[in-house]
Amino acid sequence: MGLSSPWQVTSVELDHAHLEIRVRVDHPHGTKFCCPDCNTELPCHDHAEERRWRHLDSCQFKTMLIARQPRVNCPKHGLKTVFVPWAEKNSRFTFMFVSFAIDVLFPPQTVAGASSLLRTSWDETWYILEKSVERGKARKKNTPMPRIGIDEKAFRKGHNYITLIYDLDRSTVEAISDGNDIRAGNTAFSQLSEEQLAGVEAIAMDMSAAYVKSAEENIPLAEEKIAHDRFHIMKMATEAVDKVQKGEHRRLLELCDHRLSGTKYLWLTGQENLSDSQRKRFDEAYTRQLDTGKAWAYKEMLRDLWHHGKPEDVTHFFKDWYNRVIHTNLEPLKKVARTIKERLANVVSYCSLGITNAVAEGINSKIMAIKRRVGGYRNRQNFKTAIYFYCGGLNLYPQ
Repeated sequence: MGLSSPWQVTSVELDHAHLEIRVRVDHPHGTKFCCPDCNTELPCHDHAEERRWRHLDSCQFKTMLIARQPRVNCPKHGLKTVFVPWAEKNSRFTFMFVSFAIDVLFPPQTVAGASSLLRTSWDETWYILEKSVERGKARKKNTPMPRIGIDEKAFRKGHNYITLIYDLDRSTVEAISDGNDIRAGNTAFSQLSEEQLAGVEAIAMDMSAAYVKSAEENIPLAEEKIAHDRFHIMKMATEAVDKVQKGEHRRLLELCDHRLSGTKYLWLTGQENLSDSQRKRFDEAYTRQLDTGKAWAYKEMLRDLWHHGKPEDVTHFFKDWYNRVIHTNLEPLKKVARTIKERLANVVSYCSLGITNAVAEGINSKIMAIKRRVGGYRNRQNFKTAIYFYCGGLNLYPQ
């Protein structure tokens, strides 16, 4: 059990009815203990009431460590309960059990599933997870983060978001705040130290005006460090194609024309991900010279923007693409073109900064899995705690 002097096992009881092994520990008479506040060594004054700590199971039996915690009467701090060496203050679990529980929680495991394996309640399992995050955040150092990302994540259906800041080099979540506006961005940035903010060299983000404004308010020379990454730009373009398809499909149905029926996801899925049958259906739809096909072609053309390595080549390519799109009647795609043009300098900056928000998107996928693992959230704080546990890169173990 990892006990050290002066603690020793005094008895072991086997309870078949309750499937428990009860290990009682005590210390010799006359042992001195240190005041938990000032570390002054003092004689034992008395003992608190008997307590139980859950330990690692033994042969499918729950193992309970039972002891009375000594109390010392410190001249400076008064009557104080001494810490025990096998568990954290106020915990009902030993260090070894908490470490094992963390190992059970970390693989693709739901909290309910971990509770079943550990034979703990949902609340007890969540308590271990929550305390592990609290411990890990208290230990975390303000390590420099030259390359960061900022993004939003839906907490629930509807306009209910949280803002996250990522360390792109370590693939970790460093800060979380409620909402996705300027205030949310400022709150997230405020969780970083001044040294970390000053050390930022590049910031990957979407074209959210709120995040741009927040970065400019918190990071020195932020305008030169912002890079609008490929993922979000292509997401905007794909959404524009979807709007064109919906509008055209609605108009065709009014004429009893079903040419676009059942083709929605063919236009939104990358060609490389289509099956042979899907590609055949796509080719049939594309050759009909519809606005949806034109919008899709311009969206695919935009993907070539990231194949140019020099800023001047990127700028030249975009201007050519912009002139083609702006003279069409594809309003959703024209809106995307104007949006990119307004922030073109920060789109081109990926060449010199060399970053994207791909790490953030990978973590976002992980967060979606976390929702399934945890099996629902009683509140927003639980959601954030779970993100820190699985994505925070924290030292979670008790010792």
